[in-house]
Amino acid sequence: MPRKKQEQPTAPPLPVITGLSQAEIAERVAGGLVNGDQNIKTKTVWQILASNLFTFFNLLFLILAVILFLFSEKTFEGMANFGFLGVVISTFVISILQELKAKRTIDKLSLLSAPRVASLRDGEEVEIAVKDIVMDEIVILRTGNQICADAVVVHGSLEVNESLITGESDPIMKKEGDELLSGSFIISGSAHSKVIRIGKDNYATKISAGAKYIKAQNSVILRSVRRFIKMMAMVILPLGATLFSVKYFGHQGELNETVRSVIGNLIGMIPAGLMFLTTGVFSLSAIRLSRYKALPQDLFCTEALARVDVLCLDKTGTITEGSMEVTSVIPYDILEDETLFILKNLSEALNEMNPTALAVKEYVKDIPPSEVAESVIHFSSARKWSSAKFKSGTYVMGAAEFILKKMSKKTEKMLALHSEKGNRVLVLAKCGDIKDYNIPSNIALVGYIVIADKIRAEAPDTIKFFAAQGVAVKVISGDNPITVRAVAKRAGIKGANDFIDATTLKTEEELEAAAVKYTVFGRVTPDQKLQLIKALKKAGHTVAMTGDGVNDVLALREADCSVAMAAGSDAAKNVSQLVLLDSNFASMPKIVAEGRRSINNLERSSSLFLVKTLYNFLFALIFMILNEPFPFEPRHFTLLGLVTIGLPGALLALEPNSNRVTGSFFSKVVRNAIPAALTVVSAVVATVLLPRLLENPLDQHDISSMCLMVTACVCFAYLIMVTYPYNALRITMLFGMVGLFALAHFANFGQIDITAFFGLSTVYTDDMLMVIMPIIVLSIPILLCFIALIKQLAHSEKFEKLFARLYD
Repeated sequence: MPRKKQEQPTAPPLPVITGLSQAEIAERVAGGLVNGDQNIKTKTVWQILASNLFTFFNLLFLILAVILFLFSEKTFEGMANFGFLGVVISTFVISILQELKAKRTIDKLSLLSAPRVASLRDGEEVEIAVKDIVMDEIVILRTGNQICADAVVVHGSLEVNESLITGESDPIMKKEGDELLSGSFIISGSAHSKVIRIGKDNYATKISAGAKYIKAQNSVILRSVRRFIKMMAMVILPLGATLFSVKYFGHQGELNETVRSVIGNLIGMIPAGLMFLTTGVFSLSAIRLSRYKALPQDLFCTEALARVDVLCLDKTGTITEGSMEVTSVIPYDILEDETLFILKNLSEALNEMNPTALAVKEYVKDIPPSEVAESVIHFSSARKWSSAKFKSGTYVMGAAEFILKKMSKKTEKMLALHSEKGNRVLVLAKCGDIKDYNIPSNIALVGYIVIADKIRAEAPDTIKFFAAQGVAVKVISGDNPITVRAVAKRAGIKGANDFIDATTLKTEEELEAAAVKYTVFGRVTPDQKLQLIKALKKAGHTVAMTGDGVNDVLALREADCSVAMAAGSDAAKNVSQLVLLDSNFASMPKIVAEGRRSINNLERSSSLFLVKTLYNFLFALIFMILNEPFPFEPRHFTLLGLVTIGLPGALLALEPNSNRVTGSFFSKVVRNAIPAALTVVSAVVATVLLPRLLENPLDQHDISSMCLMVTACVCFAYLIMVTYPYNALRITMLFGMVGLFALAHFANFGQIDITAFFGLSTVYTDDMLMVIMPIIVLSIPILLCFIALIKQLAHSEKFEKLFARLYD
C-alpha cells in the first residue's frame, strides 16, 4: 500500500531557545516569582472538628449537663438523666464523618487537571510540577496539554480551546506573539511558550479567587432549626431562672429535686433530637446519592435542589458534550452514497483529532474506505480547509467562503438557513491539483456537511422533567447567542427564542431586567454570569446553577444550589455543592427526588420533636403558677423521646416520598405540633390536680408515673395520626414502640434494672387508674378538636402573618 505524503512548506528553523538556567530559576524563586499552589483549599481536619464542636448548640447542653451533674445522684439510675447527651454526641459524630468523607474525596481533585508540565531548562526538556513554574519559564505545549500559567507563544502555533475560560466553543488559532490563558486546552499543534503571569495573577486563578468567600448556609430546614433552638435558648434562660426561683424559694422545694426537674424541663424545650434527625437524614441522603454517582460536598445540597424554581445551565459540557456531531450530509448533484464514500476516504486520509474531524469520523465510521490517499494537506485555522489527493481526484473540505471562489444562490441560502439554526456548514468539493496551498479555480461542489454541538443524550428528558415541575430553565453561555439558542431549542428548552446578546447589556438595571425576561443568554462574561444569578435571587427566585468551566465559578458559588460536572474544570468542582462524578445530567431528577424525600419526611417527623418542645414550654409557665412539684425528671423525657419521637421519627424520615415541596417548613411543622402539645398539657394538668379530690392522697412518685403514662398515651395517639396512611412498616413500628414502652415497665434484669433506671412504676393502684383512665379516653376527642381548630386558624391570613411575625 503506497504511503501518503504530507504536502506542507518547510518549517522555519527553531530559534535558539534554551530556557532559564538553574541560577535564574533560583533567583526567581528567592524573589517569590514562582507559581505556588493556588488550589482552593478544603477545610483542614481541625477546622472540621472545631466547626462541629464549638457550636452554640453544644455549649448550651454542656452547661446544662454540668449543672445537672452537680445535683444528680451518682448512681446507675441517676445517669439516666444524661440520656440527652447521646443525641448531642451522635449529631457531632455524624457531621464529622460526613465532612471528612467529602474532604478526602475533594482533596483528590486538583485545581488544574495537568499536575506536571514540560519545561525547557538549561537547554533540556524536563518535567516539573505546576507549582514550580517560575516567571519567564519556557513551557513546551503539545496537543492535549492544559495551559497551566498565562503565557505568550515564542515559537510554533497552536489551536486552543478556551471554552472552560470564556465559554466560546470554537477553537482559536494562536501564533507567535499571541497570549495563552491558563485553564484552556491545546487541540492541535505544538509551541514553545514563555510564562508571563504566575500564581494569583493568572487568569484562571483570578476568576477562582472571586469564589473564595464564606457562603452562608442556605438550607431552609437547618436555618429554621438553628433559629428555633436559639430562640428557645433565649427564652429558657430567664424562664429557667424564674421557674427555679418560684419552685425553690416560693414553693419551698428540695434543692436537688428542684434543680433536676427544672433542668429536665429546660432540656425538653430544646428539640435536640431534631438536630440529630436533620443531620442524620441528610447524611443518609448523601450516602444514597453515591448510587447515582453524585458527590455531595454540602450536606444539604439535595434540599436546595428540591426547592429551586430557576435552573441556570451552562451550554458547553452541561447541555452539550463539548464535542461536535454531523447532523446531516447533503449531496450536490451526485448520489448520497457516493458523497459518503468520498467523505470516508478523506477522513481516513487526514486522520485528524480536532472536534470537526472527529465528528466526521464518527458519522462515517461504518462505511468502508474505497481509496488510499497519495498526499494530504492537514487543516489549518488560517486556511480553514483540508484536502487529500486520490487516484480519482483531489477533494477539499472546509469553510465555503475559503474554498468556493463564487457561491451560488443555493449555497448562500443553505449557509444562511443553517446559520440561523446555530449550525456550521462545511462544503465538500472536488478540484484539480493544489499547488502552494492555492485551490484551483476548476472546483466542483460535491456536498454540504452540517455540523452542530452534540446534545447530551439525557439532556432533553432531564430538562423536560424540570419544566414539568414548574422550574424555569435558562441557558447562560459565553458562546454566540445564535448558537446557544439553537442548542437550547434542540434540547427542548421552552422560550429558547427569547434570547439576548449579553454584550448589549450595559447597565446593572438592564441586566436585572433581562435576567427575568429572557431564557437564553449568549456572550456572557464570568462577571455577568454572577450578576445574572444575583438578579434572579433578588427577584425572589431560588436558583440552581450547573457548569463545568472556570468561567462558571463565580456564578456557581453565588447560586443557592451549584452542580458541577466531573469532566469540567476542578475549580468549578471545588466550589460546587454537588459534583456529578459521571458528568451525567440524567442524575438530576433522582437527586431532586432524594431532596423531596428528605424534606417531606422531615416535615412529618419534626412535628413529633416540636410537640415535646411546646408542651415543656407551657409546663414551665403553668407550674410557676401551680403550687405543685414539676412531675417529670430528665430520665422520663429520655424514655418518652425514644419511643414516641426518636425511633418513630427516624423510621418515618427514611421512607420514600417524592411529593413536591410546598409551603414554609417551620410554620407547617409547628402548626402540626400545636394540637398534640395542647392536649398533653391539658391531660398532665388534670392528672396533677384531680388527685386532690381523692380521699387517700397520692405521693409524688405516683403522680409522676401517672403523668408519664398520660403523656405517652397522648403522644402515641398523635403518632398514630401522623403515620397515616398505614402500611406494614408503619403498623409494625407503632406496635413496636408501644411494646417497647410497656416492656420498660417490667425490664428488671437483676444488676441492670431498666424500670428503676427510668424511674417507672410497675403497679398502678385503683386510685391511680381512676384518675388516668378518663383522662386518657377524653384526650382523643380533645386532640381531634385542637387539630380541627388549628386547621381552621391556618386558613386565616391574619393568623399566618402573626405566626410569621412571632418567628421573625
